[in-house]
Amino acid sequence: DEEEDYMSDLFIKQDVRPGLPMMRRMKETIQKEEKQKEANEKNRQKSIKEEEKERRDLVLKSALGTENKGFALLQKMGYKSGQALGKSGEGIVEPIPLNIKRGLSGLGHEELKKRKAEEKLENYRQKLHMKKQANEQAADQFRIRFKNKQEERKMEGDLRKSQRACQQLDMQKDIDVPKETWFWLEPEEEDKKDEEDEEDECTSSDRSVSEKLHILTAYLREEHFYCIWCGTTYEDSEDLSSNCPGDSAADHD
Repeated sequence: DEEEDYMSDLFIKQDVRPGLPMMRRMKETIQKEEKQKEANEKNRQKSIKEEEKERRDLVLKSALGTENKGFALLQKMGYKSGQALGKSGEGIVEPIPLNIKRGLSGLGHEELKKRKAEEKLENYRQKLHMKKQANEQAADQFRIRFKNKQEERKMEGDLRKSQRACQQLDMQKDIDVPKETWFWLEPEEEDKKDEEDEEDECTSSDRSVSEKLHILTAYLREEHFYCIWCGTTYEDSEDLSSNCPGDSAADHD
């Protein structure tokens, strides 16, 4: 053999990029492994279960022939292939499918698992429904409490307004002492820390704010012919009854 001419064009045109031989060897190794895997798969001896499954699938896919005794008896009775069973042809056309039991569990175990899963799902849905109802009830209760709180604050403001009006009207008639201690606003004391303490003290009594407001409103109408909602002092009871809509804020809306 002649020695290679390292100065020839053939040798210079060869691909000598670094890492290329490594990539080529890896690609060849992968191809060899795939071919070996295919060969092993072809040469692998099938298990008994796999062979039984293949034979069973082949038999189930093929139609019954005249060599089958049951099919032969049906033909003698007038049955034709593809015809439904029964005297009037209302029966089944295909044979009842064959369900192979593959697991080791007892009969009915799959149905039991399915029923338990359905029960679990139903319980989960009920819990979600109950949680949703609880959240809705909590939201409704919050709205009711907030509305009641707003109404209570409004009534407290109306009560203080009525107390101031009662005090002014009583003093105009030279009444020095209110009929009830809470009919007038109590004077501010030095030991009161803030306005909130003052409001609590003004409304503190055995009666509720709504009861106080109702009683004081009736007193102003009867004693002074004054309607806190209209902000008007009428001449007499007849003038008050004929011109004033009512004795509550709802009547004046």
